[in-house]
Amino acid sequence: MAMTTARHKILAYLMKHRTSSAREISRGLKMSAATVRHHLRVLLSDGRVDSISARVRVTRGRPEKVYSIPLAALGDNLSALSEALLAEAGRSVRVEALAKRLAGESDFKSQPIARRLNLVVEKLNQVKYHARWEAGAGGPRVIFGHCPYAAIVAKHPELCRMDAALLEELMGVSVEQLTTIREGSSSCVFALGR
Repeated sequence: MAMTTARHKILAYLMKHRTSSAREISRGLKMSAATVRHHLRVLLSDGRVDSISARVRVTRGRPEKVYSIPLAALGDNLSALSEALLAEAGRSVRVEALAKRLAGESDFKSQPIARRLNLVVEKLNQVKYHARWEAGAGGPRVIFGHCPYAAIVAKHPELCRMDAALLEELMGVSVEQLTTIREGSSSCVFALGR
């Protein structure tokens, strides 16, 4: 959906003020409250705005919703921090230990293979891999449609080894990486051993 000038103004207002009610935005931008509420509903449905709480007014009436820009839209410096940490660690970084930490307390190894694959894909998608699995003649394959480390993986190819180790940890089987996004493929493909 195209962004209207009014929505751009509302987003700019929220970026500046961090949190505001529809009434505050309406006053600040000299727009009608109905117009602001309409655009806020659209921005909420698009995920460009969050409704973070309801503020109780001192006067009578319903509590006011308070809106903000989602934290993910504000950005962060995690790729620069990760790059610096990996550069500092150099060759001493243990990708298997990182993979084990990322896997957490997941114990899918006792599950049947199809259930295990579904659980692993679900866990990977929670951390932005856009993963799926498919059956193959040589056994199942796990496909990553996105690299959550794309900003730094070119300088740190050890992250690809960490991904393989993560799959091994979660699946309980050996893993071989067949293709990598880093080398121009549209996805990272991992063949699972038995």
